[in-house]
Amino acid sequence: MEELRHQAGIGKYSLSSTLLFCGEDMALVIGGGSRPHIGACALAVPRPSLDKETGGISSSASVICVNAHKEDLLAREAALDLAAEYNCVVTVSVGIHLDNADKEDILQLTDNFKVLLSTIKQTLNKRLER
Repeated sequence: MEELRHQAGIGKYSLSSTLLFCGEDMALVIGGGSRPHIGACALAVPRPSLDKETGGISSSASVICVNAHKEDLLAREAALDLAAEYNCVVTVSVGIHLDNADKEDILQLTDNFKVLLSTIKQTLNKRLER
């Protein structure tokens, strides 16, 4: 299996990812903060869009979240986005932890998550010559 690694942010706001290609499908693991872990996992499956005007590919997702963790929305967003964009089954595991994180910490980590996902997509687009 081929893998791609990416990083975004610095210090306590640093996030890292490993993307594995499983045939035509993808498994993405994102962790960061002071204690990377598994907080939530999402599985997204591509499907024809329900919007008859625009058509195209959309996706549906199922999410499992560890009790008292809040990474479920991040995992779901990334899985849905990647599955629809690349028309493949995608799993995304996210685990980010900072002790006593406040709103500003969470905003910075969320911003870094978006940067990381964008960087991953740029690499995939280059790989697919888009």
